[in-house]
Amino acid sequence: MTELNNSQQVCVVVGASHAGSLLAVQLRKEGWAGRIILIGAEAHFPYHRPPLSKTVLAGDKSIAEIALRPHNLYTESAVELRLGQRVESLNLQEKAVVLASGELVVYDKLALCTGARVRKLGLGEGLRGVHYLRTADDVTAIRAELIPAKKAVIIGGGYIGLETAAVLTQLGLQVTVLEAAERLLQRVTSVALSEYFQHLHAIHRVKIVTRAHVTRIDGDDSVKAVICADGSEYPADIVIVGIGVIPETRLAEAAGLEVVNGIMVDEYARTSAPDVFAAGDCTWHPNAFYGYHLRLESVQNALDQSRVAAANIAGKQLVYDALPWFWSDQYGIKLLSAGLLSGYDDSLVRGDRLNADAKGFSVFYFKDRKMIAADCVNRAKEFIACKRLITERLDLNMQALADDASAPDTFALA
Repeated sequence: MTELNNSQQVCVVVGASHAGSLLAVQLRKEGWAGRIILIGAEAHFPYHRPPLSKTVLAGDKSIAEIALRPHNLYTESAVELRLGQRVESLNLQEKAVVLASGELVVYDKLALCTGARVRKLGLGEGLRGVHYLRTADDVTAIRAELIPAKKAVIIGGGYIGLETAAVLTQLGLQVTVLEAAERLLQRVTSVALSEYFQHLHAIHRVKIVTRAHVTRIDGDDSVKAVICADGSEYPADIVIVGIGVIPETRLAEAAGLEVVNGIMVDEYARTSAPDVFAAGDCTWHPNAFYGYHLRLESVQNALDQSRVAAANIAGKQLVYDALPWFWSDQYGIKLLSAGLLSGYDDSLVRGDRLNADAKGFSVFYFKDRKMIAADCVNRAKEFIACKRLITERLDLNMQALADDASAPDTFALA
């Protein structure tokens, strides 16, 4: 296909996190010769989000040290950065982005990489010591209150909550995690992995309370306690709420774009409006491996989908068909997860999950005798092997999978 002559065209990218930042730079590599304008609401240069709940919260790295790419790369790629500027609305008829300042930025192509925003609990508003953890400024505010804090309550037992708990207990705080569901990570993983993380945190003296429905956050000017529906009360000097995120679709919805559980896009990252693309946490997109639409909150999805969007904005026809994968770091262990386990009909644990040391363990998930997902703790080689098993839908050597002494390259039948 002949690439478009776009030397006089303008591509505006809204959102300057993982998807937006990479899309802007990648677009130039794909041959886009026109202007590229990257608009971000945060004043910081685009940065990695995963370290916020880990090394940045721990004080091991600064915000400057987690930049997504060197500042001069934007200059070399002729990407015009408009940071600290909020987009107020989209005018699809006039092909313009309206900033909060009233300025109109006209585009020929538009990419929405608006990500997600934290889900609010609706309790403890205005109390000093009550925090959410999503942005660089959030972490800065939390760290400012960690020194005098002795007792921390984390509301939410997902990956963000558990990563935060790991950091805070290692900093010397007494940590309690309150999870409303019956088990940790119930929405995203199996009982086997939930039990492993419950055991891991118990070893590090983190108190885990499941079926904990928070009804109040008490305090005068500062937070004092978290109260649950059963009357239990947990004293707190600092509270961090991590109950998930909501796709940032408000601009898209107001502009009339099709939105389901995210901005609806096709396999080419195209939205329901001409010349408007979307990528990252904000999208509701088809997945070839599982045969249905989904929304992913992951760096992998943001990067892979933004590469596809960049290529297609530049006039190509690239399909997004990457296998979802995720990771989490807690207490020096690394979980690598490949695929989605929804609908699995069988599973297999490889290794000793409750006494996992540096050797780690894995949990494999199957449907109709094919592997559809895997959770690998401190087992990177098994993770890599499982990605291939899933993507290529290979026949499985169940004996090798079950034998912890067998090599990952024997997992598939010859």
